[in-house]
Amino acid sequence: MALAPGYAAPSLSTVANSTMFAIASFLLTLVLLYQIKATSNKKRDLHRLPPGPSGLPIIGSMHHIVSKKPMFRWIHHLLNEMNTNILCLRFGAVPVIVVACPEIAREVLRKKDAVFASRPITFASWSFTFGYKASALSPYGDQWRKMRRVLTSEILSPALERRLHGRREEEADHLVRVVYSQCRTRDNSIVDVRYVAQHFCGNMIRRLMFSKRHFIELTPVSRNAGPGRDEVEHVSALFTLLNYVYSFCISDYFPALTGLDLDGHEKVVKGVMKTLNRLHDPIIEERIHEWSSLRAQGEKREIKDFLDVLVLFRIQKDNLFCRLKKSKHRQR
Repeated sequence: MALAPGYAAPSLSTVANSTMFAIASFLLTLVLLYQIKATSNKKRDLHRLPPGPSGLPIIGSMHHIVSKKPMFRWIHHLLNEMNTNILCLRFGAVPVIVVACPEIAREVLRKKDAVFASRPITFASWSFTFGYKASALSPYGDQWRKMRRVLTSEILSPALERRLHGRREEEADHLVRVVYSQCRTRDNSIVDVRYVAQHFCGNMIRRLMFSKRHFIELTPVSRNAGPGRDEVEHVSALFTLLNYVYSFCISDYFPALTGLDLDGHEKVVKGVMKTLNRLHDPIIEERIHEWSSLRAQGEKREIKDFLDVLVLFRIQKDNLFCRLKKSKHRQR
C-alpha cells in the first residue's frame, strides 16, 4: 500500500514514549480504582467513626504531615476547633483515632480493650515476623493467642527462668569485666556506654535464645573476647529493626504502592532480614535436625534455651498435623 506524499513514519522514540505513557496511565488508573473500591467498602462504617476533617481524595490528611509542623499542635487546634475530645484523621487508607480525654482513654484502654488491642499492620512488622507468625508484633487474633500461650506457659515460665538465671548473671559479670578492661587499657578511661549497652543486650539475647555468645565457636581462652564481625552486624540489625518496625513508610498508608519502595524503607527492612536470616538459619536448622534425630531414636534431653522450646513446639505441631491427616485418610 503506497503512502500519501509528505507522510513521515513515526520514529522509534515516539512509539516508545507513547507506550510508556499508556502503561503509566494504565497503572495510575488501577491505583485509583483500588482506592475508590477500598473507600466504597468502608463507607458503610464511616458513620461509626469519630468526627474529623474531610481531607483530600485518596490521600486524606496526609499532606498535613508536611505542611502542619509540629503535628501535635495542629491536632490540638483541630480538637479545639471542632469542640471534641475524640478525633478521626485519615492518612491514606489508614484511619487514626486521637483521644484527648481521660474518660474516653479509660474506656478505650479498659472497657474496649478487645477492640483496640490489635497492633497496626505494616510492611516492616509483617517482614520481621515472617507473615505474623510471632506474637510481639502480630495483630490480635488466633495466631497471637496461640503464641501468647506458648510464651506464658513455656518461655516465660518460672521453671525456665530459674534454669536460665545463671546465664543472666554470667552476662552481667561479663559486662563488668569488659568495662573494667576498657578503663584499664585506655589512657583517658572513656567508655562508650551506648556501644557497651547494645552489645550487652545482644549477648543476653544470644545466650538465652541460642545458648551462645558468639556465632562462631571460640576456644576457651577467647570466649571472653569482645564482639566479632557477625556479632556487630547482628546487634546493628536488631537495633535497626527496632527503629524501622513502626517508622513511617508510604506503602503502609497506600498499600497499592507496596513493592515500589518510594522512600527506601522496604530496602532497609529486607537488608535487616537478610542479615538475621544469614546468622539465625544455620543455628535453627541444626537444632531442628538435632531434636528430630532425638525423637526418632526415642530419646530426649533437657531444654536449655528459648530455641529448644520453639523447635519442640514446631515438631509437636507437625506430628499432630500428620496424625490428623492419617486419621482422615483412614476414615475415607
